[in-house]
Amino acid sequence: MRISVPEHPSGRLTDAWRACVGTGRFDLALRRDYQESLALVQREIGFRHIRGHGLLSDGVGIHRPYEYQGSRRVRHAFTYVDQVVDAYLDLGVRPFVELGFMPTGLASGEQTVFWWRGNVTPPRSWTEWADLVRATVGHLVDRYGLDEVRGWPIEVWNEPNLPAFWAGADQDAYHRLYEVTAHAVKEVDAALQVGGPAISPGADEWLVPFAEFVTARSVPVDFVSRHAYTSGPARHVPFGTHQTLAPAGSLLEQFASPRRHLRGTGLADLPVHITEFNSSYRPDNPIHDTAFHAAYLAPVVAAGGDLVDSFSYWTFSDVFEEEGVPTSLFHGGFGLLTHRQIKKPTYHLYAFLARMGDQVLARGPDHLVTRDATGRITVLAWAPVDVTGREPVPDRHTVRLSVPLPGSATTAFLLRSSVSEEAGNAWRAWCEMGRPPSPRTRELDALRAAAEPARRHASLPVEAGRVALDLHLDRHEVTLAELTAVTDETPPWWADDRLLGGHPGTDPT
Repeated sequence: MRISVPEHPSGRLTDAWRACVGTGRFDLALRRDYQESLALVQREIGFRHIRGHGLLSDGVGIHRPYEYQGSRRVRHAFTYVDQVVDAYLDLGVRPFVELGFMPTGLASGEQTVFWWRGNVTPPRSWTEWADLVRATVGHLVDRYGLDEVRGWPIEVWNEPNLPAFWAGADQDAYHRLYEVTAHAVKEVDAALQVGGPAISPGADEWLVPFAEFVTARSVPVDFVSRHAYTSGPARHVPFGTHQTLAPAGSLLEQFASPRRHLRGTGLADLPVHITEFNSSYRPDNPIHDTAFHAAYLAPVVAAGGDLVDSFSYWTFSDVFEEEGVPTSLFHGGFGLLTHRQIKKPTYHLYAFLARMGDQVLARGPDHLVTRDATGRITVLAWAPVDVTGREPVPDRHTVRLSVPLPGSATTAFLLRSSVSEEAGNAWRAWCEMGRPPSPRTRELDALRAAAEPARRHASLPVEAGRVALDLHLDRHEVTLAELTAVTDETPPWWADDRLLGGHPGTDPT
């Protein structure tokens, strides 16, 4: 069946998908590979904010206690903070500030998380914690300007509902942390944005108590944050993890969850930010590297902006060390890019969306059609996936559209870019190479070439102001089709049959 795309838009495509992207711990941004990867992402996709852990952890070096004249004092140092934020702003991306984890010199205990040992215990001095928050936020305002920093959301902690991230998953202790932190932020400037509780999936029971607490105590809160993942229990193998996945629609259900739970509370009308989302919550799950992953997430990225104000893909790069230094180029990392800037299929899902217009003409379970201000039509289409692994999906899936093309043109130019199991799939090329852990220069060049989408073009007839567009999708394919009206500017003297000499209409022999 051919779907007739309406001529008039039904709404606007929000850019909630590009509002934020995740990153490894804060100080990884000092590395060359990291900055080169972020520069590539910003050129071809262009995220507005970036969020990661560890701003206040020891590796960044902000909290520096010392003894002087017999008394304990604290110096707040911002050497690394300035280098990282300067680099972000130079690349056109701004911090989505996460305040965590606890500096060792302020921690009340020794519990840590991750290979790099972020401390997850409450502060032993709430006064000193408030001083740290005020100093950090105040420094950002002093260096980058109040108008700039007012646009940087400030999130309090990360997944406090999990014992791994907040000692004992103590809800009352988190509420106190939030209260002290939010007031400290607002003491710097009342218009700064602060929010939480940054909970993980399956912890929505934290939302209403959080709302009741901040409302009862008049604690400032400007947004609500939550995370979303769809993977099941981890089955570990050496240097890797395998997990089941829920259908991708589960992510959209999780996106909608905060507003559903907070209906009728004092936080009902606040912005909602999904500050982390992905399929698996593990940084060593090979599903992240595959063409399946791009097709799996396509309906989520296409529709998520209808449910939340932002949803942040976790993460832009495999420069990421929560489970230690990766042992192989492809290792199932979260990133849109591997180390050395090899593009994964999911990278192209985002790059395709970045080329789409903002006028929504049509949506479906396997497509999104938009138009931009110039009249260019863009179609994002994706093949179905099966999360069980038991029912093989078809080798061919077809999307048939009748697309309106305004104006009097009689032909349209089609440019189509695709990734699939066969095309734009560097992970598969790497597997065919024998999975070299550290590819040599020539192998890296081959992987970069294999990572590029397949591109094709054609001239299509326009009949009665419409183009019949048939998109035949291979297994796990995601494709971007761009249609533009053709104005024929061929010179009157041009004749293709003269390329090899002779006169038009004559036999050159």
